[in-house]
Amino acid sequence: MDSFMIKTIDEGPTFLGIELGSTRIKSVLIGEDHHPLASGSHDWENRFEDGLWTYHIEDVHAGIQESFGAVRNDVLSQYGTPLASPDALGVSAMMHGYLAFDKEGRLLAPFRTWRNTTTEQAAAELTDLFGFNIPHRWSIAHVYQAILNGESHVRDIAFITSLAGYVHWRLTGKKVLGIGDASGVLPVDSVTKNYDTVMAEKFNKLIEAKRIPWKVEDILPEVLNAGEEAGRLTPEGAALLDPSGSLSPGIPFCPPEGDAETGMVATNSVAERTGNISAGTSIFAMVVLEKPLSRVYPEIDIVTTPTGKPVAMAHCNNCTTDLDAWIKLFQEIIGLSGARISKSDLYDILYGQALKGEPSCGGLLSYNYYSGEPITGLAEGRPLFVRTPDSRFTLANTMRSLLFSAMATLKIGMDILTQKEQVKLDRLLGHGGLFKTKTVGQRLMAAALNVPVAVMDSAAEGGAWGIAVLAAYMMQKQPGESLESYLTDKVFSGNTGSRIEPDPADVSGFESYMKRYAAGLSVERAAAEYII
Repeated sequence: MDSFMIKTIDEGPTFLGIELGSTRIKSVLIGEDHHPLASGSHDWENRFEDGLWTYHIEDVHAGIQESFGAVRNDVLSQYGTPLASPDALGVSAMMHGYLAFDKEGRLLAPFRTWRNTTTEQAAAELTDLFGFNIPHRWSIAHVYQAILNGESHVRDIAFITSLAGYVHWRLTGKKVLGIGDASGVLPVDSVTKNYDTVMAEKFNKLIEAKRIPWKVEDILPEVLNAGEEAGRLTPEGAALLDPSGSLSPGIPFCPPEGDAETGMVATNSVAERTGNISAGTSIFAMVVLEKPLSRVYPEIDIVTTPTGKPVAMAHCNNCTTDLDAWIKLFQEIIGLSGARISKSDLYDILYGQALKGEPSCGGLLSYNYYSGEPITGLAEGRPLFVRTPDSRFTLANTMRSLLFSAMATLKIGMDILTQKEQVKLDRLLGHGGLFKTKTVGQRLMAAALNVPVAVMDSAAEGGAWGIAVLAAYMMQKQPGESLESYLTDKVFSGNTGSRIEPDPADVSGFESYMKRYAAGLSVERAAAEYII
């Protein structure tokens, strides 16, 4: 075994990132040069219970243990030495939703994830009150909807947080959030780098008549910026993360962040005129703004980078879930024939077929709505695949339509930025499952958004790598060194990724597809209403 690598594991510096994604909890260990040394993961799925999308808290605990155990085992297998004390840790997770606790630290209601669209009334009222778009999934919308619903637990709330904030709290005892994740709990002020005090006061006045025994600022996590220390691993936290007892307490943590922010870090998209696309269970594009938008758009969220710069976010609840279901069906058919093919090879084959399809999918049309989709005004979703009698129903056209469907709603949001607001983009960086098959998702996304799309090798490690980099930045930055400079000079150092320009034929084909897609949304709405 490499003695230098063994020394690195034993003496450092190493940095560990853990990200709780929608379908996987991943841990990545990196070294001083930010290159991955080991990784591990745990698969999990959300549950639909009592009309809400949720994860059980016990599954969160078991999942982080399994993920950390997997990276620990990977270290032992590769280097023959235990992982006892990384120099710093960081936690990231899918953003927002609702986790509410009483003063004893007891969970007051099942975790309501970002996927829920049951806060329509609250989100609309708060958007009007604040003059600032409040999406359905944001924590403040969930809090206010619980108040509107008259839910009895509201009076007992002592603390609300995001999933990343919850895990961080359990590991360190600190009730804090990175500013990017915090910006979706309650909007933040990019100048003061804290919650917007005017909006907080408006919220307090709004609920005054309810005689609730708390003010909103009293139940929020503290806001921290990238580079600040956010606490240290407690003995209880070490026992939770690593029941084997090999992990040492006292390890410093960077501020916990959302998956959108770690995606920005993983693609070096934290400076103005940069942007990235995260495409997995959900899909969203993040664009760092040079100036404020001219008005409020319900389709566009305003969040921040890990250092508090304003970011326009077009977020869609649905991306690859329906696509994955189709591929599972094809795998089942192949299995019945007696043939065997790996899952990754099947994805590559079927995604590759999409490039052989007709530019506009031969008249096929797909809606990938497993859940509601605020951008198109749908409270619930029903996956649909639609064709006319004269559509060219081929495998290539089918796969192209399924992939186009995964990008279509994002296109609606991004057109607001690029066409109505004239936001300029030099390129977008792609990461997430949709981009794993080489060139396919990248080429079709470039066509969908009519902007060059690049993919970096490092983006394959995703947000777990991104939060590990934020942990490294906290420990290794020089006095006054910005996150933007650290990423450009020390992490990416000229790596701009493989870039694909929009192909005119693909762009035209996607535009044609979108016209049919927009016209057919009434069919999707009817399906959600009538198909129970």
